[in-house]
Amino acid sequence: MTDVYLKHPLLSEWQPKIRDCQNLQSLEEIRIHLLGKTGLITIELKTLGQMAPDERKSKGAEINALRDCLSELINIQKDELQKKALELRLQEETIDITLSPRPEKTGRLHLLTQVMSDIQSYFSDLGFQMVEGPEIDDEYHNFDALNIPSHHPARQNHDTFYLKDRPSHLLRTHTSTAQIRTLTKQKPPLRIISIGRVYRSDALDATHTPMFHQLEGLVLEPNINIGHLRGCLTDFCKHFFGSSEIKSRFRPSFFPFTEPSAELDINCSRENGQLKIGTGDNWLEILGCGMVHPTVLKNCGIDPNEFQGFAFGAGVERFTMIKYGLPDIRALYDSDERWLNHYGTRY
Repeated sequence: MTDVYLKHPLLSEWQPKIRDCQNLQSLEEIRIHLLGKTGLITIELKTLGQMAPDERKSKGAEINALRDCLSELINIQKDELQKKALELRLQEETIDITLSPRPEKTGRLHLLTQVMSDIQSYFSDLGFQMVEGPEIDDEYHNFDALNIPSHHPARQNHDTFYLKDRPSHLLRTHTSTAQIRTLTKQKPPLRIISIGRVYRSDALDATHTPMFHQLEGLVLEPNINIGHLRGCLTDFCKHFFGSSEIKSRFRPSFFPFTEPSAELDINCSRENGQLKIGTGDNWLEILGCGMVHPTVLKNCGIDPNEFQGFAFGAGVERFTMIKYGLPDIRALYDSDERWLNHYGTRY
């Protein structure tokens, strides 16, 4: 941009207007007024045909330079306005996760958080103590102490995540590790539950995920029998699924850390493709359970002739999917705000 064009009447008139323009719509109106098909610059160009060749050459160069100058000014102002608009949008849409919930942006409890809170509250009322353990543990607490032999498939790399830089350490495959650690420090009688993340080398699909949450419970008291186990779990299912009509049954199974072992089924209906708990003649597997194996008690320094007990384990995500009719476990981890607003509970 040279001094000769800065003195042009059109430039002198429109340069401050372009510079002071405060929104993109107004700037676009100025551009059309100046550079559009019927704009002032176009009108100026149409006058060239009436001029002599030498004058046309000089005037044409002047008008083209003026047009380029105005275009440059408009583009500079456009970039500035777009930058300010983006900064304003980012400021308005920013979510500061370090701040506590504000009235205008109230948070919600995730569905899994609600379920785990309900489970903990229920068993706390029955005298169960909540215990926790490390998510990175060793083979002894995760396998050996639980009577899982060295050749068991669960101990292989295709089932378990081992740490490369820490031999014999792994991401725990169940929350039973917390129970073992508790039993070595706290002697019976006791009632404990543990809820937490566990890890298994599994697929990621509608019903599986490499990380999920597990509930495990343990009761060690004199004269405990399998009838207590069934009664405890049936009553819990009635509470959790909100149906007093739930019936239960045991199916024989095998777990290295319980003997006898069983799968607990509850009655359900699948009419019209809908699953309903507590009604109908069909059965749905819910969890695994059994009487604590004497070897597990001995590994923790407890005399199996003095104390008997039962243990049970269940996937929290599976319970949640059944209760709320969720067809895909991945929805629990998608962080879809619409889903969170639908299932979440204000706190």
